[in-house]
Amino acid sequence: MSDAARETATRLDPKWDERGLIQAVAIDAVSGAVLMVANMDAAALAATLATGEAHYWSRSRQEVWHKGGTSGNVQRVHEIRIDCDQDAVVLRVEPAGPACHTGAVTCFYRIVAEDGGLRTSP
Repeated sequence: MSDAARETATRLDPKWDERGLIQAVAIDAVSGAVLMVANMDAAALAATLATGEAHYWSRSRQEVWHKGGTSGNVQRVHEIRIDCDQDAVVLRVEPAGPACHTGAVTCFYRIVAEDGGLRTSP
């Protein structure tokens, strides 16, 4: 499907990158806070749609990763939105625990200062 056709399509037809991935942003369905950014391949997107829980592509492990599959910090998906050219998704999720592997609620827990320094958000 052409890019122009994707922009008006009424069917899901992701535009995978050269690695077979699209970007996925998980946001808290209640607060709207950005929780994490990850990648999805076709299998991860299919598993997410089939189960209602977020699945991602782990670049470090080179496999589909069920978020919270071992930790219990699953992300129940309330809604999936895809951008205009279908190369990125936003998942509105209900997190069952922290999104970040550090234990922080969100992976975006640091604020960048004008001088390039980092500080932890309250």
